Amino acid sequence: MGTLKNHELDSDYEFKNIRYEKRPALDKSGTPVEGLSQIWIALDNEKQLNSYTTDAVKDVILAIRRASTDRSAVNVVFTAVGDKSFCTGGNTEEYATYYANRPVEYLQYMRLFNDMVTAILLCDKPVICRVNGMRIAGGQEIGMACDFTVAGDHARFGQAGPVHGSAPDGGSTDFLDQYVGFSRAVESLVLCDPWSAHKAMRIGLINEIAPVYKNKAGKFVPNPFVITDRYLDDRGRIVYGEYKTGAEKDAAKNVVAECSLDLSELDKSVNELSTKLLYTFPDCARKTLESVRKKKLSHWFANSETNRSWLSLNMNTEAAAGFPAFHFGDRGEREIDFVEYRRRIARGERFDAAMVRAILPKSAAAKMG
Repeated sequence: MGTLKNHELDSDYEFKNIRYEKRPALDKSGTPVEGLSQIWIALDNEKQLNSYTTDAVKDVILAIRRASTDRSAVNVVFTAVGDKSFCTGGNTEEYATYYANRPVEYLQYMRLFNDMVTAILLCDKPVICRVNGMRIAGGQEIGMACDFTVAGDHARFGQAGPVHGSAPDGGSTDFLDQYVGFSRAVESLVLCDPWSAHKAMRIGLINEIAPVYKNKAGKFVPNPFVITDRYLDDRGRIVYGEYKTGAEKDAAKNVVAECSLDLSELDKSVNELSTKLLYTFPDCARKTLESVRKKKLSHWFANSETNRSWLSLNMNTEAAAGFPAFHFGDRGEREIDFVEYRRRIARGERFDAAMVRAILPKSAAAKMG
């Protein structure tokens, strides 16, 4: 048959900021299939909730390209290490200490980010997002670029932009309404209230959820923080999938304290989906994905470049206040004083360093010196 050509961009590259692993494809009996594999790509920044640094974005691009050209690969699993977070978006330490007030630098960073999203959307293999915790902000965006999503039922889904100094223009404004419709999308994109995995599945954002909380008896229980019985509240609203509040939330904390987190059912669900993909014609499956991805790509290619430009310029204005507030502020004090900010801009004041200092949380301002 002769030597096959290598179509990778850099076949000798060693990943430093993510994990790249070939796992065996499994047949219907759960037996590894010789010569066929799954590619697991995992973000590896657990201490910072798997937020992606500039270098990690470069690694993801090359990893997706490598997996796409791997002849043995049935599918790609895009996930992260640990059990708390899939991804919370861009690394706020980099944003606050390097990119803030450097719009040209951020423009180059956003070129890399856009290339990462595009690489996922153009991958020649089906891409499964394995959500092992929070999928927030840019994490939501790269997750929605994937074809399938399987989540632990402790996962949270949502945005952070308008609350923390940005707009969700890295894909969410292009993709989210295609999953959940305009009304649900605008609610998440602007207000930034997180959705539970149960609600995300109910409204069509994800494919499947798996239990992760295991009690002392060794049995899995649904997420104690989430209302898992479908009923109408006193205002006639469906509350299935909503987060508990008040005394119910306090009781849930006690239940969770007696549980351990176990992602084995999540992995089982991911493997089952991979097995289903194994038993399809690969070229027919790829063409089907290309056809349905066109709807995402049409919006993405129409908007990603102008969004990149706006996001870079925003590093000189509201992002220059929002990201430092989040990064340097104490827990529970990571948002600017929105009322004071709106008052000042209503008076026509300049957005400058004095303005930023006046609206930052006291803890953030003190740490910034």
